[in-house]
Amino acid sequence: MSGRHLLAIDAGTGSCRAVLFDDQARQVGVSLREWVHRETPGVPGGQDFDVERSWQLIAACVAEVLAASDTAASDVAAVATTSMREGMVLYDAAGAEIWACPNVDGRAAAEAAELVRSGEADKIYNQAGDWVSITSPARLRWIAHHAPWVLASTASLGLLSDWITYRLSGVHVTEPSCGSSSGMFDLSTRTWSHDIAALCGVPNAALPPVYEPGTVIGTVTPAAAAATGLAIGTPVITGGADTQLGLAGAGLRVGELAVVAGTFWQTAILLDSATVDPGRRLRTLCHVEPGQWMLEGIGFYSGMAMRWFRDSFCAAEVEEAARRGIDPYVVMEERAATVPAGSLGVLAILSNVMNAARWVHASPSLVGFDLSNPDTGLQASVRAIEEAGAYVARAHRDIITEVTGVTVPRVVFTGGASKGALWPQIIADVLAAEVEVPAVTESSARGAAVAAGVGVGMFGSLSDAPGLRDRSRTVTPQPGDVAVYDEAYGHWRTAYDRLLQISEEGALTPLWRAAGADAPPPSVTTPTS
Repeated sequence: MSGRHLLAIDAGTGSCRAVLFDDQARQVGVSLREWVHRETPGVPGGQDFDVERSWQLIAACVAEVLAASDTAASDVAAVATTSMREGMVLYDAAGAEIWACPNVDGRAAAEAAELVRSGEADKIYNQAGDWVSITSPARLRWIAHHAPWVLASTASLGLLSDWITYRLSGVHVTEPSCGSSSGMFDLSTRTWSHDIAALCGVPNAALPPVYEPGTVIGTVTPAAAAATGLAIGTPVITGGADTQLGLAGAGLRVGELAVVAGTFWQTAILLDSATVDPGRRLRTLCHVEPGQWMLEGIGFYSGMAMRWFRDSFCAAEVEEAARRGIDPYVVMEERAATVPAGSLGVLAILSNVMNAARWVHASPSLVGFDLSNPDTGLQASVRAIEEAGAYVARAHRDIITEVTGVTVPRVVFTGGASKGALWPQIIADVLAAEVEVPAVTESSARGAAVAAGVGVGMFGSLSDAPGLRDRSRTVTPQPGDVAVYDEAYGHWRTAYDRLLQISEEGALTPLWRAAGADAPPPSVTTPTS
């Protein structure tokens, strides 16, 4: 081990980043590039993951964070990766990427509906813990139907964090946390389900070996070193999925709940058994720690909505932030803080409460403006977007309590949104729970860095790095606003249902419709835990 720094590479839905940490898992530097995923021409719902452009952006982030932090390549002891879940890459026998999609790819609607009607979706859910709307089985069937030459040429497959690992080391592997998001794992054994793979038309030889996070699987190749500025031979360590590593990076333990707030938001609890939701609403995946699993609800675009609003309507706030040398989101929250809880009746209709078996989102909307009151303009809209994220987190928390019987008086709020002053308070008030904000809010990257440290012997396990449970602040709910939000939450649910109905009728375009959402599922069966 030539250095004392650890590098995490994080490929999220809306951006990629390289984050550098020291040997105490303290953040040293970060470099970020925003990205978007291109629509597939002639393929409704299809989105492609551009491997070449994405690798260029990732490599630029790595080079920049090393330069900005004045860190020599030899000072990096190890590198590990993390990414959005579900995104998939297929490779040919020569190791070239021949097909790739991000997590939001929705091209396989007909194939997902076919799996639902046949009852296979139920079988997959009971074994793999997730519905077929955003996972690999339906997408692989789409490839078999529309691009059979791709499937015939596939010699290996993996998830997006696996792809970054491959680009760094030239080695094909996966690990249980991201691997299980494929919908092709057996939760109980934490490895590939050969039954599901066969259902997808994937031979066993194409399934990469599975290693637990924190395992050395190779070293940085000369080509990767030339692209990134890392040293040839730097150990490459298995990392994991962004949400699960976010929980590990924030020091969560079994029975504790967190909201991981990135482009998408995940409300998740750690469990010591592979419990799945008998109502087929939430999803269960393997955690990064052996013998642990995670039950979660996903809030689509809760973070991306704020970025969209910033870029579309907040030119003055962006300009002011530049003059003051601060983040534009700080100025936006300052505006929003002048509006009381409930946003003067303005409601943001964005992400829906997760219902994996039939997951449809209403057309994104801001409603309830009072044209005689200028306060219901920009500032109320910003606050309403933040409240909408909290409402979805509350609904997911309530389903988690229903499924597990676990009541949580305290919530960890981590990820980009937790850096704000207002959003953590809104979460506390909407959930009527204390909110803890970790000292390091880049917790997914921190979890990956800890995995890198485990691989080279800095730390004994993912849970024993120093400072994981350090908190920058604890936010207490305000009783008056809790009461306001109890009422406002009901109004939001009612308005959402009505706007969803209008979207379903075709008058508005839904924010997103899960593949297979139109297929009537067979009767619900209660899976075993």
